Amino acid sequence: MGAPGRLLLWLQLCALTRAAYKIWVPNTDFDAADNWSQNQTPCAGAAVEFPADKMVSVLVREGHRVSDMLLPLDGEFVLASGAGFSAADTSSDLDCGAGTPALFLDPDRFSWHDPLLWRTGDVAHGLFSVDTERVPCRHDDVVFPADGSFRVGLGPRARPLRVSSVWALGQKFTRDEDLAAFLASRAGRLRFHGPGALSVGPEACADPSGCVCGNTEEQPWICAALLQPLGGHCPQAACHDALRPEGQCCDLCGAIVSLTHSPAFDLEQYRARLLHNFLTLPQYQELQVAVSKVPRPPRPREATRAEADTEIQVVLLETGSETGGAGRLARALLADVAEHGEALGVLSATVQESGAPIGAGSAAGLHRPGSLAGLVGGVAGALCLLLLVLPAGALWLHRTGRLRYSGPEQEAGPRAREAGPWGSQEFPLSGGGGGRMRPPGRHWASTTPCSMWQAPRSR
Repeated sequence: MGAPGRLLLWLQLCALTRAAYKIWVPNTDFDAADNWSQNQTPCAGAAVEFPADKMVSVLVREGHRVSDMLLPLDGEFVLASGAGFSAADTSSDLDCGAGTPALFLDPDRFSWHDPLLWRTGDVAHGLFSVDTERVPCRHDDVVFPADGSFRVGLGPRARPLRVSSVWALGQKFTRDEDLAAFLASRAGRLRFHGPGALSVGPEACADPSGCVCGNTEEQPWICAALLQPLGGHCPQAACHDALRPEGQCCDLCGAIVSLTHSPAFDLEQYRARLLHNFLTLPQYQELQVAVSKVPRPPRPREATRAEADTEIQVVLLETGSETGGAGRLARALLADVAEHGEALGVLSATVQESGAPIGAGSAAGLHRPGSLAGLVGGVAGALCLLLLVLPAGALWLHRTGRLRYSGPEQEAGPRAREAGPWGSQEFPLSGGGGGRMRPPGRHWASTTPCSMWQAPRSR
């Protein structure tokens, strides 16, 4: 990047320091190796081919010697100082593909909706964003390279993508009329394409508690672009009972803390509190945190105030080999809310945690809710089978004379003995009548013979 470009970008970023902004990462520069089929720029004397049916603007920063060049349908070369092309014989360099043309990759491959193609300018260590918020939100300023070439697909939807402002080619667009005129110009058509539309509006977020991103309707396209290299399928999470936060395309391992808040809540102050009071501690070094305001699902008997429509989502993502840190941090945040919630403007907090790691062994598997249910079901099935077999066996023994029954009139005393896991103990019967009574305490067995066994809840 030249000195004028660096100065212009510095001035842009200074102007955006009080706003959230997203920076477009890829380019269509001639001298970028990842724009070519062999992941290297053309060798001296190589034949160069651009896609014949495409439109593209290409920045050339250096001088190049080529033997042949196939130009695109429509396009432009932007030559930096000292850059240019000269004719040369066919390359004799054996490492240069033995005469194979250097193919410039499809410039239309870059999509606005791909989270991997954007960078947030103010990300601190330990913070990340959910997938829909990695793409420009409606309150964001969008920055395209001031001294580089680029091309962006605006997607298939007719509904405009709306952002706060757009910086492109050294200009800042804050009015739809100005942006529409630029997009319709040749310079705009070389850089933006597709049936989608782009609009701007000075809607900077003025709410201290934060603003909802507004990309919910775009999430299917965002996830499709993100997962395209994986065949459209999410990778399997490395834990049982994985979580999918609001705005995330795939499941993850960790925890989610949901906060309801009052108008006194300040999102940036709370994010700074997490960074300085928790993420700097050694036990949380392998965690990443995403904090944002998201729509809140409606709940019964919900309050009618505006804050009831949204909540603060705190996503705790485990990135290292050690597990359990997200759960510990979630409980620490609950304790922090219990102690300082009123001062922070937090009304309530709830936590969700993912399960044990996959492949952690039998001990980890037993902690899964499904494993406990399977154990309970197995015990209940065995008890039912036993209750069916015992009467049949007792009837057979009675008919063969090997088993005799003594009626109640032969039982002695007004007290009955109950044998069980507590040993042989005596319990007085109410009313002085005959019968049996279970000992007091925690009753785990059901009163019906074949109903499901259920462990008591711990108190």
